[in-house]
Amino acid sequence: MSRKCNPYAYPRYENDMSFMGLKETQKLPYDTPTHLAQNEKPWARLYDSATLSSVRRKVHHHDQEASRDSLDFHLKSTYDHHQDFLCHRNETLFQKETYSDDHGRILKNRERPEPPQCGVQNDIRVWVNPQKASIYSVQGTIESHHNASTNRGYSRKHDGGFYST
Repeated sequence: MSRKCNPYAYPRYENDMSFMGLKETQKLPYDTPTHLAQNEKPWARLYDSATLSSVRRKVHHHDQEASRDSLDFHLKSTYDHHQDFLCHRNETLFQKETYSDDHGRILKNRERPEPPQCGVQNDIRVWVNPQKASIYSVQGTIESHHNASTNRGYSRKHDGGFYST
């Protein structure tokens, strides 16, 4: 005698024999084919506008200021033998673009943020203690049997024993 109830839990899994088709939650395919959709917005706008890195990867790109060989690279470095004597070898090859923004080249396709305008400096009040406190003074310190004036932070009781915690 066969049972009429299903022993497996709800929901039932679908397979090739009982597949019901697209469900409402699944996404329908695109209306236009890919080669036509790429000519519409936003893909066309993204494709037509080149970035700095994509322009530099092209075959016909030529940078006038780029070093042609190792000698040019060493000559363009910021190393000055008279001021920076005995620097590390990697420090002798640092370029001007690494340290400053006045090199005149566009390295990234970003706008430079404006520095914040500081207000009047009189708004900040600074208090200085007119009497210099001694660094050896024990006034105001936290009371403990371990302090810097004892033998390595440990001290003995008056009867000669050690403090225990």
